[in-house]
Amino acid sequence: GITMGTDGMKASLISRDLIADSIELVCRAYPFDGLIALSGCDKTQPGVALALARMDIPGLILYGGPSAPGCVDETDVTIQDVFEGVGAHARGTLNDAGLKRLENNACPGAGSCGGQFTANTMATAFEILGLSPLGSAGLPAQDPARPALAQAAGRLLMDLVRADLRPSQILTLEAFENAIAAVAATGGSTNAVLHFTALAREAGIPFELEAFDRISARTPILADLKPWGRYVAADLHRAGGIAIVGRRLLELGLLHTNAKTVHGVSVGELVRGAQDAPDQTVVRPSNAPVQPQGGLAILRGSLAPDGCVAKVAGHNRRNHQGPARVFDGEEAAFEAVQQGLIVAGDVVIIRYEGPRGGPGMREMLAVTAALNGAGLGDSVALVTDGRFSGATHGLMVGHVCPEAALGGPLALACDGDLIVLDIATRCLHLRVDDAELAVRRARWAPPSKVIPRGVLSRYAKGALPASLGAAME
Repeated sequence: GITMGTDGMKASLISRDLIADSIELVCRAYPFDGLIALSGCDKTQPGVALALARMDIPGLILYGGPSAPGCVDETDVTIQDVFEGVGAHARGTLNDAGLKRLENNACPGAGSCGGQFTANTMATAFEILGLSPLGSAGLPAQDPARPALAQAAGRLLMDLVRADLRPSQILTLEAFENAIAAVAATGGSTNAVLHFTALAREAGIPFELEAFDRISARTPILADLKPWGRYVAADLHRAGGIAIVGRRLLELGLLHTNAKTVHGVSVGELVRGAQDAPDQTVVRPSNAPVQPQGGLAILRGSLAPDGCVAKVAGHNRRNHQGPARVFDGEEAAFEAVQQGLIVAGDVVIIRYEGPRGGPGMREMLAVTAALNGAGLGDSVALVTDGRFSGATHGLMVGHVCPEAALGGPLALACDGDLIVLDIATRCLHLRVDDAELAVRRARWAPPSKVIPRGVLSRYAKGALPASLGAAME
């Protein structure tokens, strides 16, 4: 979070692969019989999962847990509210004292960001995937029951070693489809597309972008969670946890019940008896969802021939067309929002932020939150070859492939070009005739960028496209 909106954010996604490599090296140096992989925030989650898949020794993931929400004026707040407060402050609807109160109260203690952002999206999905103990993800980081949970995880690991139950027996196509259904049903982060694509590739499971679209289209949003809903991760835990979401998926026929888990029994057996807390309103009944379809959509078209990801949770906007406002990098776009230069109807394009072009595919939370804070969240769209924070909401399209730095169509867009985005037809188009595009392509050259020697340089040269998980080759 500290690196958001700065060059430091380039390190974030790359750290996922370094975490996996580090665990692999330790496991190869000390040939362990089993492994508990401790995860915390966004990139440790997929990082430890990649390592478990690669090493294929009996193991499980134990998540450190979400933070409690902050409270301002008797309303729960999270880090999302701070970033949106920056936009409201720039617009003049929030004064200095109000922004300071948000900053001082949004994160009251240890734990990952409190909404169904990337960390909690991955943590809950890993329970349904079968790599994490059921009920472990939602328990808040500072809950006094945490030590007992850790002890139970240790005993469970010994059971896995004795049974020789390995990640390769758990990470099946059916398990991945279950996990994506859990992401869709909770309106989870678009980063799940990157991370599950990379994890499936590591596990040798064929898993294409369209699988996310297919699963999300048939899966209703059942949990009313931030960043677009009312509740936070701790509320989901008190309501009964991701297990009750799993039970509803089972009731709807959307769960592969025979998929194995670290408990040694199937996911169907685990969630079938899950109980809702009395009078809970966080997770809707299976016949009364928040939205009839999940929160992810995969689009293709002349602006994204190799695909991109749209977040459609929590709003009813399914199409948008308007003039492009093109920015070569996040900072320029953020400055334009702060200066009030973005108006209703615009399509904000942020390019050269892809895996290689960034390098590192920075999150765009500073820009997206500022747009929402400025009151433009319902009237503009944003398109980028970068990615989003799990706290992002609104009509936002990321992971555009091919990325601009590799000569993708995003590199040819100019201010004023008509951009057409249609969720129903899964299309994202740049409405410029072929002759004009040919002229622009002949003039185009990749921007020169000084990249420090070392890991950033290696990633810039060898990162896979976002459509393949943006892993370091």
